[in-house]
Amino acid sequence: MNSTKIRHLFLLLSLTLFSTLLFWASFYFDIPGRIGMGHVSMETIWANYDGPNYLAISKCGYRPDCIRNKFSLPQPLEYYPAHFPGFSALINIFQPGLLSGPRAMLLVTLLGSLFLTTFSYLYFSLFFSPHKTYILTLISIFFPARLFVLRLIGAPESWFIGSILASLYFFKQKKYFVSALFATAAQTFKSPGILLFVAFFCHWLITFIKTKKLNLSKYIWYLLSPLSVLLIFYLYQWQTGNFWAYFHSGDNIHLSLIPYSVFLSRNTWVNTIWLEDVIYIFGLSYMALLILYRRFKLKISFIFPLLFTLATVFVGHRDISRYTAPVYPFIILAFGRYLTKKSFQLIFLLLVPAAFLFALNFVAGNVAPIANWAPYL
Repeated sequence: MNSTKIRHLFLLLSLTLFSTLLFWASFYFDIPGRIGMGHVSMETIWANYDGPNYLAISKCGYRPDCIRNKFSLPQPLEYYPAHFPGFSALINIFQPGLLSGPRAMLLVTLLGSLFLTTFSYLYFSLFFSPHKTYILTLISIFFPARLFVLRLIGAPESWFIGSILASLYFFKQKKYFVSALFATAAQTFKSPGILLFVAFFCHWLITFIKTKKLNLSKYIWYLLSPLSVLLIFYLYQWQTGNFWAYFHSGDNIHLSLIPYSVFLSRNTWVNTIWLEDVIYIFGLSYMALLILYRRFKLKISFIFPLLFTLATVFVGHRDISRYTAPVYPFIILAFGRYLTKKSFQLIFLLLVPAAFLFALNFVAGNVAPIANWAPYL
């Protein structure tokens, strides 16, 4: 890595750290309360969904008796296997004797955000000049604003998306074993990580059809990803007595056979008619996919966002902007030539305060009802 890239990464990581600490300080000093948004504290950030669920898993694993006796969140006990163990496992690295549960969780969140910034930069650098890569990574720290929120609370997305980008980066570098390890890591954070494995399988299949060569030495390592799912399910079997606990976790799997089911659903995860923004999210994704196809054809940088976008179309959940989060780096990649123009940089600067205020408002209102923090500490 040359000196320019090192300098860029230092500045980007510094900005990631500064923006995170500034946001947390806003809650520590109750800035939202001072400007009329309602009183908050650091506990507000700790309580943001789904942080408390991951904290409970870090304390009890998936053992129902332990969760029932220690925690009093309203969701049923079978809901916890909906959360894969990777994020909670990282919390446990820092939790015993070093930091209390919520503080360990936020440290893991911060490290994940730095990890995501690093591999966003490295991934974009495969396609753009150092200056444009710097600008695009800078934009990705704050936009889309829903991903900015996920960088600030107890959520696995920064590790999940960072691992996806790391896997694709090392795949482009022809370091297939390392790429497969990051694909496997991504799988431990979120169940949709299986789509990355499917993307690599499709890439292998397309390559095989074109060349008639199996190339097993390149792709065999990616079987570690579905193998990790089996290990997670065996963990569920061991701790809950149900190998298929993930599929019995209640109102968690929001996939439907009907496309755009978010507009038809009346379940608790939608419960609103204000869904116009979802159309724009899908439209932006489709435009990005068209650009990516024209640029990459049937390469992995097109196949993965295509599969993920198509899967999201069948999700019946209000928070489509969160479900689509792994596609965001590819949207930035697709529109990179426009986003790096000076005119857009001005727009970006004008919108950063809006993203920050959106995050303040969102985090202040997206909290779990926790009356007693003692079990989490």
